[in-house]
Amino acid sequence: MNKSTLLFFSAITALTFSNCGGGEKSEEIETGDSVKTEEPKINPVSETFFQVPSPGEMLTFIKMVGGKNNKNTSFLNSPANEKNYTDSKSKSINFGIYSCDLSYCSIFGIGSESLKYFKTVKTMGDQIGVSTAIKPEVLKRLESNIGVSDSLAVITDDVYFSSFEALEDSKQGPTLALVVAGGWLESIYIATNLAKFEEKSPVVERLADQKYTLENLVEFLKKHESDANVASVKADFEGLLAEFNKISEKDVTATSTGKEGDKTAMLGGGKQLFITKEVYETIVAKIKTLRNSYTLTK
Repeated sequence: MNKSTLLFFSAITALTFSNCGGGEKSEEIETGDSVKTEEPKINPVSETFFQVPSPGEMLTFIKMVGGKNNKNTSFLNSPANEKNYTDSKSKSINFGIYSCDLSYCSIFGIGSESLKYFKTVKTMGDQIGVSTAIKPEVLKRLESNIGVSDSLAVITDDVYFSSFEALEDSKQGPTLALVVAGGWLESIYIATNLAKFEEKSPVVERLADQKYTLENLVEFLKKHESDANVASVKADFEGLLAEFNKISEKDVTATSTGKEGDKTAMLGGGKQLFITKEVYETIVAKIKTLRNSYTLTK
């Protein structure tokens, strides 16, 4: 996958995330004595969504390639840690991290944990200025759809988009940058906890492709680096990017298809990333260290 294709896919994923991972296209919401069917909303996408994906992209991909029965939550950031985040930097980053954890629980159908993480996201959202985006009635929607993973994913995706929009609309650029950074980092951290290295594994290849996403995330952080908190996170992510840059990028020559005498179609040209087990394990260790430096703040 080349860089331009990855960016386009990220934007499309942001638009269609609520339809991924299963056949259900609607959710049921309890309204009084009746049940109302609600179609997933198509959320407006700002320029930023062409630079970085939503946290659910990697998790949805892993579920699609065979991890849908996973119920492990041991590596998520415990809701009990929320009380430790007292400064604006840790609150913003961990709002992004908890939002991703909420997406994880929803995508993998871990309903009871989804409720816990929603309450944590709501609490932290109130603290960073997105209280209007996370309305109390969303909790009722979650409770009504506790056993339906597709519907939970629709709801939590809506929470993410609404929070994103609220920060953009209120011109809280630095806070938004930290939220996006935290959400992306947590999605990669979860992915590396779920996927072990295997050559030509589609999950490992997708992780390698995150090199391009990280490059764009660093550029996004640069837009707000006049803020000291964003500047420090940008430096952290540049250190992580240095590890991703050890992934080799090779030219793939075009190959032809068709029998002799037939018209020939040229396929497979362009750049391709190749990641070794050693580089993969180094990146995984760096991601774990960086992520824990944010979540274990006291």
